[in-house]
Amino acid sequence: MNKYEEDDHLARAFMSRSELAQLGDGEVAYIKQLDPEVAERLFPALQKAPKGIEFYAVLGADGTPIALAESRNAAIANAIENDLVPVSVH
Repeated sequence: MNKYEEDDHLARAFMSRSELAQLGDGEVAYIKQLDPEVAERLFPALQKAPKGIEFYAVLGADGTPIALAESRNAAIANAIENDLVPVSVH
């Protein structure tokens, strides 16, 4: 293990997965582009999403699906309307 790997290991030791998932909870919304199949899995109420359309999900800090939009701007607006800071996920 080199110095960078040691530093990385030490940094991860201070925060559990649960703590990491709660980081930004209620404050941050992640905006993520989804294909129709993934959108259907995250949002079960969406049935038979049209193929060839990209969706944008608004996700909580822990990955909880909040909203689904057909444009990035609409997803960002949804986050802001819910008093969340939108952050893009790639």
